[in-house]
Amino acid sequence: MITLERHPWNTGFEWTFTHGPKQLLTPAQATQFDTEGYVVLEGAFAADEVAEVASELDAIDAQVEQFLRSQEGERMMIAEAGAITFAPHAVVRSKRLRRFVGHPIFTALCADIVGPDANLYWDQGVYKKPEKPRRFPWHQDNGYTFVEPQQYLTCWVALTDATEQNGCPWVAPGLHRYGTLKHTYVEPLGYECFAEPPHRVAAPVGPAASSCSLTPHLTGPNLTDSVRKAYIVQYAPPGARMQQGDPTAGPPAR
Repeated sequence: MITLERHPWNTGFEWTFTHGPKQLLTPAQATQFDTEGYVVLEGAFAADEVAEVASELDAIDAQVEQFLRSQEGERMMIAEAGAITFAPHAVVRSKRLRRFVGHPIFTALCADIVGPDANLYWDQGVYKKPEKPRRFPWHQDNGYTFVEPQQYLTCWVALTDATEQNGCPWVAPGLHRYGTLKHTYVEPLGYECFAEPPHRVAAPVGPAASSCSLTPHLTGPNLTDSVRKAYIVQYAPPGARMQQGDPTAGPPAR
């Protein structure tokens, strides 16, 4: 049994989700997202669409890997050559990716989950390498950068099949309803909200899954001899703002 400790800025959070007619989600999928905080969408994208995104991100990731190899310890923050690499803001470097983040699948998901209007908040390629297998700890997306409103949409696009062997996501269903939890930094892995949840579910992805920014999730080590590739795209409602300051010192500075 674990004790869930809320983030100091998480006061008065209430989970909200509107049921009713959806553009993309079936009633069962909408209920799953509401109660468990995630849903896997099989066959969301055509093979040629996925291949085009992978080609664009492969080129960007090669630059990231080369940069990390030049750094002390071959790492910067939680990114490490041969282990896990991040290519943020890929849309500003690729017209093809900029088009992709406006895909009808994403716009329909935004309408179903975020609301009638949404902004692209973040995008990044995440490549888990086989050279240095390691897990990525249990965390919430909003645990890294605290955003209000706390709940927004994360789309996890698998550019290679994500399996239990190469580091697919695992989720802790239902805990998104607590809002943002307190995270502590675990060297060298990243921020962690707990060591182990009361219940976990593997979510093999091929090619897409969507989750709430508050759904605790983990990815396991890549134990294969190939790179596990994913593209993460996030959408937030208009007016969403990043909160800045020291959570242990009181309310956000701005």
